[in-house]
Amino acid sequence: SDLLQRKPVHTDLAAVKHILAGKTVLVTGAGGTIGAELCRQVLRFKPAKLILLENHNTALFYIDRELSAARAHGPIVSVAGDVGDAITLENLFLTHKPHLVFHAAAHKHVPLMETNPQEAVKNNTLNTHLLAEKAVEHGVERFLYISTDKAVRPANVMGASKRLGEMVVRAFSGAAPTRFMSVRFGNVLGSSGSAINIFKEQIAQGGPVTVTHPEVTRYFMTTEEAVHLILQACAMGGGSEIFVLNMGEPVKVVDVARNLILLSGLEPDRDIKIVFTGLRPGEKLFEEIFRDNDVRRDTGHPDIFAAVPEEADLAIMPGKIKELRDLCSRPDPEPLLGMIKQLVRFHTPDQTPGGPR
Repeated sequence: SDLLQRKPVHTDLAAVKHILAGKTVLVTGAGGTIGAELCRQVLRFKPAKLILLENHNTALFYIDRELSAARAHGPIVSVAGDVGDAITLENLFLTHKPHLVFHAAAHKHVPLMETNPQEAVKNNTLNTHLLAEKAVEHGVERFLYISTDKAVRPANVMGASKRLGEMVVRAFSGAAPTRFMSVRFGNVLGSSGSAINIFKEQIAQGGPVTVTHPEVTRYFMTTEEAVHLILQACAMGGGSEIFVLNMGEPVKVVDVARNLILLSGLEPDRDIKIVFTGLRPGEKLFEEIFRDNDVRRDTGHPDIFAAVPEEADLAIMPGKIKELRDLCSRPDPEPLLGMIKQLVRFHTPDQTPGGPR
């Protein structure tokens, strides 16, 4: 609350119980910040079984250890594997038959994905397609894809690959009984590799704290807020929606840095200097949760909206998936980047950072 300068969003999770109680739930990326919190929250509703899929062995070890020590309701199954491995997924679905899938596995670091576009598309787009295929084949009830505000008018490869992931999910909607939906939100306070964690390390070392630009703003949420709203959106989803979470007003990152220095008992610019380093490749001055011509639909929940993007071709078809897979296998990223520009109409990687709204 001190960092956000607002009260956290609290939700009534009573509606969530009927979709989780007694069900088998799969969480991909279960060792990540959002995935791990999803596991903690899902277990509160007494699922029949919780399956943790994670390719980072150490992260999986720690979340498995934590949940087992908490003597959580229902058996926990930890699967060390990659969401892009078709054999692993087939065996998982055959063995455990999940009713719900929360797809949190992703590559999220913007600068890294700028220099590794093939990996961004493979993980955030193609692996989402593979997982969605398995969900349909095995009769999953609900499939929720965790997206990002960076998918709105994406200025970087990471955002574009997540927008493509939304389009993949949209393509499966209506083609099967499975309810497919996406949820977008902004930066999560304290998530692995987040600005907050970096600021804390820099403050502990005596500074300086580095901020890219004095005017850069971001939407911030706590992990608990994000996961509560993910669960709420999953419960209300009828299929094909892109849910957008109310994150309040965007916050200047430099203000977050100053507040964190003050909360550490120090004074900004005297005890700890703040240094501006310049926007990084693919980074915008601001993020958006809607574009001007997007349709916004009320969901009946004050902190959850549904976005209907203005582009008509919301779905990405199987032929394009095959083409993307082929381009991801090539050493030269330029053909892939060209295909991304074709598919994601509002992807503007060459615009001035924080370009026109």
